[in-house]
Amino acid sequence: MARIEGIQIKNYGVLKDVVLGKTFSNQSGKPLGNLTAVIGSCGSGKSTMADVFGFISDCLRIGVEDACEANNRGGFEALRSIGSEEPISFEIYYREKNNSRPITYELQIDIDKTGRPYILEERLRQRVKDKGWPLSFLYIKKGKGYAFIGTEGGQDENGVITGEKCDVDLADIRRPGIVTLGAMKQYNRIERFLDFLNSWYLCYFSPDAARQMQTSMPQSYLNRTGNNINNVAQFMYRDNPKIFEKVLESIQQKLPGITKIEPKKLETSQMVLRFFEHGFDKPIYSNRMSDGTLKLFAYYLLLHEKNPRQFVFMEEPENGLYHHFLDDLAGEIKSMLGNTTLRQFFVTTHSPFFVNALTPDDVWVLKKGEDGFSYAKRASEYEFVKELAEEGVALGDMWYSKYFG
Repeated sequence: MARIEGIQIKNYGVLKDVVLGKTFSNQSGKPLGNLTAVIGSCGSGKSTMADVFGFISDCLRIGVEDACEANNRGGFEALRSIGSEEPISFEIYYREKNNSRPITYELQIDIDKTGRPYILEERLRQRVKDKGWPLSFLYIKKGKGYAFIGTEGGQDENGVITGEKCDVDLADIRRPGIVTLGAMKQYNRIERFLDFLNSWYLCYFSPDAARQMQTSMPQSYLNRTGNNINNVAQFMYRDNPKIFEKVLESIQQKLPGITKIEPKKLETSQMVLRFFEHGFDKPIYSNRMSDGTLKLFAYYLLLHEKNPRQFVFMEEPENGLYHHFLDDLAGEIKSMLGNTTLRQFFVTTHSPFFVNALTPDDVWVLKKGEDGFSYAKRASEYEFVKELAEEGVALGDMWYSKYFG
């Protein structure tokens, strides 16, 4: 399963030039693991970091022009780093499997003479077997370029071609070329990369949205706001009732004061969840549960997906949760992720309790420099942090005590 080993962000708000992990342009970096947590003070760029993934996802879904305006972003010039005239750019470095050759995706977005955002440049490249320098198998500049058919081949920096090359001339320069070409089976590598990007789950769970009663329509995955939580329960119950009951039993042990959770099918064929609380004979339905309980339930439901999504981003999971549950939540995430490559989590957080369950390699600190822009540093790179962690000092406690960050 695919995983991101590193990402570089340029000219996106306070993230003028930030690198996390190993990238094509930063080969000395250590690859990101199954869980990456980004911490920092207010204004350091954590929300901007979270929005980077949402912005890339929106570019695929609605195009770069609408993505610049979506979610109150305010347009391209509001997004571009203050004082910069260079394009907004992203570099994603990932592997499809542990033993796969790494692939780099580069995306540059600029504005044209009329002030409208468009895709200036887009590239996918992969290292050749038993050789060093990677070949570009997709390269598009201002809508024109080339793509290579199949699973091998490409073009090097000197124009030398290996494999079957096709010219590309896009009709719409405001939509990524991978969206068009990834829909064609002959471009296997582009198709797989697009599938990976489309599998991202950006969690913006809202308890108010989760309380809404939806029509009876089983759904396999939680959506961004979680307003289909009962539909997901309906799907899990229909798919395998015994497994679903085991999942509920496992989840209810993590929820405060909950003695039992059971599904209830209404006459309308809708599925709702009944929560039995300690000290009460009658159940409480999901639309009457507290914000924190609903949110925690949604997180654990996410962790128990039958076919988990490869990439999950959670912004400040501590909001609305009692602080003592955060250590358990972080531990549960790490436990579910294990050492496999099935899925990868990115989290932004203010909570030292959440960070206590993590290792110095899991955590990145965003901090503003003297120029007003943020830089990123791994917690393990701070003096004495790794040594103290090995001696048993919790990372969140070190952060709270200002040993780093």
